[in-house]
Amino acid sequence: MPNKIILRKKILNFKKKIFIPGDKSISIRWVLISSIANGVSTAKNLLMSEDVLAAIQAIKKLGVKVSTTNNICKVYGVGVRGYRYKKGLVINAQNSGTLGRLITGLLIDSTIPIKIIGDRSLSRRDFKRISDPLSKFGVSFQLRNNFSLPIIIKGSKKLIPIKYLEKRGSAQCKSSVIFGAIKADGKTIIKAKKSRNHTELLFKHLNLPIKVKKNKNFDIINVNKVNNIKPINYEIPSDISSAAFFIALTILSEKSQLIINRVNINPSRIGFITILRKMGIKISLKHKKIYKGELIANVAVKSQKNIKSINCPSKFNSSAIDEFLIIFLIAARAKGVSHFRNLDELNKKESPRLKWGSKILKMMGVKVITTKNSIKIFGNPKLKLNKKIIINKYLKDHRVFMTSVIAALSFGGEWHIHDKDSIKTSFPSFLKILNMLKK
Repeated sequence: MPNKIILRKKILNFKKKIFIPGDKSISIRWVLISSIANGVSTAKNLLMSEDVLAAIQAIKKLGVKVSTTNNICKVYGVGVRGYRYKKGLVINAQNSGTLGRLITGLLIDSTIPIKIIGDRSLSRRDFKRISDPLSKFGVSFQLRNNFSLPIIIKGSKKLIPIKYLEKRGSAQCKSSVIFGAIKADGKTIIKAKKSRNHTELLFKHLNLPIKVKKNKNFDIINVNKVNNIKPINYEIPSDISSAAFFIALTILSEKSQLIINRVNINPSRIGFITILRKMGIKISLKHKKIYKGELIANVAVKSQKNIKSINCPSKFNSSAIDEFLIIFLIAARAKGVSHFRNLDELNKKESPRLKWGSKILKMMGVKVITTKNSIKIFGNPKLKLNKKIIINKYLKDHRVFMTSVIAALSFGGEWHIHDKDSIKTSFPSFLKILNMLKK
């Protein structure tokens, strides 16, 4: 079977209700926290993507039993200090920055060296941003070129609490230090730029010793040593980052309506919706409720003819960082020039996404002006394509693939999009759900 997809027609109008698989960020965090709980934790709708399966394989290597049957996953937790560390242990984070960075925080009490590796894409990403703060606990690291994977970590049984300033708005860095802090003697204090807060919410739900004081731009997080964690049974809500592709497809299609059930609309994750609303797009959040500390709702959206351009405030960046490629597509249909700034972090993902966002738009005939961290998009409300576009050699970034598919179905043309297997890392059922909308 060729590892590419060819699309030659725009999608027809649709009116559907769909369900998106579990949130990837929460799925990985649930796996890791359940592994150090005391007892059996159970999850429904756990995202069975390569990233989450890599997390399950990682905890198995650390002596944790896992069973999965009929969309129900059980993790038999071994306690906060119950991991079995063996000589020559290698943890493969594959493509997952979330797994690679968060599990490192949980391994800082191993006095036996542990090696963490990843695939080609992950091995290009910055791991010094977590080794620097974690080393302050009393841990030693070896990194390739003092920057990236593979890394070797050698921890300590006598970990000291630290003070840490997280100024990138990286939830992965913040969470890695939170995980490390639960094994240190005393209070760790984190001053963190606003970012997604799933780790903090899970800790609060479990009544773990964490306190969060919210300021305008930063959160002050105090974390104390943890001795016991109770099991957590969880029905994972749907992933807003995955839902974003179908929301965009509905907006850009003709005479279409969509409802996506039980979506995680955590305020630290819905910059995408906030930005679209500022572009004049109507998105309804219905039947809101709090579940395990997370806000969930049904998302309703319709086709939109009149889309306004936006001079996007940078304060929304961290809460929309995974959705900017799809936001750029919508800006291509807007009336006027949209401007997005301070997007350095976008080029530090699985691929240089700012560059790829610009490249895709240029292939579509959209005028763009880019710098190393910003993009101006000259929208065209009448944009329709009638040419061949090939998307290839993008480091198998799942979001580049899915954005290209949405572009093809929304604007027309003949698209040859390679590496369709890239979706296995985060959203294996993406094409299956798309086919449901076509029927």
